Order: sequence, then C-alpha cells, then structure tokens
Amino acid sequence: MNILTVQNLIVKRSGVTVLDISELAVEKGRILALIGPNGAGKSTLLLTMAGLLKTNQGKIYYQGVPIDNNASRSNMRRSISVVFQEPLLLNTSVYKNVALGLKFRRLTGSEIEKSVEESLDYFGISSLAKRSAKTLSGGEAKRVSLARAFALKPEVIMMDEAFNSLDPPTRETLIDDLRHILEKTKITAVLALHDREETLRLAQDVTVMAEGKIIQSGTTAEIFNQPDSEFVANFVGTETILEGSVKRSNAGLMEISVDGKIIEAVGNFLPGQNVYCCIRPENITVSPAIPEKTSARNVFEAKIQKIVRQAFFFKIILDCGFPVVAYITVSSCDELGICEGSMVAVSFKATAVHVMSREK
Repeated sequence: MNILTVQNLIVKRSGVTVLDISELAVEKGRILALIGPNGAGKSTLLLTMAGLLKTNQGKIYYQGVPIDNNASRSNMRRSISVVFQEPLLLNTSVYKNVALGLKFRRLTGSEIEKSVEESLDYFGISSLAKRSAKTLSGGEAKRVSLARAFALKPEVIMMDEAFNSLDPPTRETLIDDLRHILEKTKITAVLALHDREETLRLAQDVTVMAEGKIIQSGTTAEIFNQPDSEFVANFVGTETILEGSVKRSNAGLMEISVDGKIIEAVGNFLPGQNVYCCIRPENITVSPAIPEKTSARNVFEAKIQKIVRQAFFFKIILDCGFPVVAYITVSSCDELGICEGSMVAVSFKATAVHVMSREK
C-alpha cells in the first residue's frame, strides 16, 4: 500500500522548472532514500511532498486522498514530521524542545510527558532532559531534533540531509540508532541523502534524481546492482564501466568483447549489440596468481596501476587489457604483498557483471 504518491508534479521557481516528476510512490512502512548530485531537486521534492512548498502542476495523494485544499493539506501535515539539516532548537530545555509540537496539538500534560519520555529514551538522551539546548554538541542537538519529530508519532518522517554536519563516529552511531527505531516503530521514512554508505545502511528503496527529474527508482539492491543507465551506475559507485559488443549469446550466458578480451556475463542481449559491462569493485577478487580452481568465469592477468588508501580499505586500479577497479582490505593488501607495478590475477563471476545497452 502506498502512503504517498505524486503524479505529474511540476514546481517552478522564478519561472524556471526545478521539479518535473511524472510519478513517485512511497510504500507504507518502508524507508525511501532520495539520492542524486547537488542541485538534483531532492530537498525540493521532499519539502513539496511534505506540503511545505506549493506546486505549479500535478497531484499529491496521501493515503489515496488528493491534497487539493487547505483542509486536506492540514490533515496531511499533522501526520508528517520533517527534520531539517540544522536542528533548529529553541533556547530552552531539551524536554521543552521535544514537547513543543505536542503542546501545539494541545495534548494533556500526562500525554505529553509519556510521549516525550518515550522519544528521549529512543535516542538515548533521557539524561539530557533538563539541559539547555544551547549547551548541546552537534550530535546531541541532532538527537533532540529527531526525538521532537518522533514524539509526534507521525505516520511519515521526512529528513533533509540530516547527517551532513556530524563527525563520522557520531553519524555512524546515529544512523544505526535511527534504522533500529524505524524498524521498531514501522514509521514510513523519506530521506534526502547524498552519501552512498548512508543510503545502503538506511534505505530499502531508492530514487535517483538529476536536474529535477527521476532517473531510476527501485529497491536498494536493484539500484546499486542493476542500474539502468551509465549515470546511475557511476553515481552509485560502479567503478568499472566497460564498453563492449556481444559476440555470442546462448541460454542466458553471453560472451562480450571488451578491448579484444572476452568477458562472460549473464543476460540475453543479441550478438552484435553494443553494451556496457558494469562491475562493482567489491565483486572483483585480486589474487597473487591465477588460481587453479575457481567458480569465477572471468579470470585475467593484470598489472596494478595505482593503489589508493580509502578509509579502511585500498582501492586498486588495474589493467588487464581493460581497466578495472577493486577494493581489498588493508590486511589482504599486506598479505598479498602487492604494490604498484605488481602482476596479479583478477577474477569475477559472470553474475557479477551487470550488462546495459549502449543503444538507448
């Protein structure tokens, strides 16, 4: 069941179209991430769906009801909480900040107390209840703003790049806590994100945007493993994208010529079709020598062109007649004893190759 749907949505600013969305549906109880480059329209779409920005054209449906007047918009707004990038806390206690929306809704004192205490406990900040918001760290302030949003017991929570200003340890802990809370409460969430790791850790569904339009929508696994365009593949971190031509195709297994080498992949493209072969770096195995036994259909000798340290792993750029990028752990790199210029073996399964047409 879809809790929110937009159809033929147009939003303009100063006469310029900034959103042009044919259709987008948010399934009840799931976590949807809106991702895309800066200026893609993620925040504008989120705020429009929340009823905070006016549309120039199109329809928004909440629980199947069109939002076409002030009464229906007010009803929808009471069911949605929005968390912005900045916490926007009042100069008062943490408790009063979390209770603010509940007071606006004129709940009784006991109802407010119960909801506030429950929400503070969700985010592990019960001990901060009497603290002034002015004394909070960035991570604490973010938890208070989230607690305030959840205290309203919304049916949908929307977050606009809410983790951007946090240091990595704080962000990682908060993401884990948020995912646990969303799973526990079953609250629908729409998150405007810019980080791939945040998307993978939080989202069940993903919508990729660019220039105010939706490029692709699907489950997180579909978007990251089966992108349907070179743009999406690049954006979600498919670092090996090769141009090739199908030479043979039989019973769902293809042989694709890439720079004079043959890559085997799963699919049903016809011989002669020009395609892209997309391989995620985590699906490529690097070995000191070509293994005697392997289940991988694709095995090539390769020369290491460059090794780049990235956080807790190494990014290895290799040449095996065509360029590939692999990730290996720091310990694996040490064990293999590899360095730039070393000769190694590269292998990957036919199922690890996502094939897209180049003839769109």
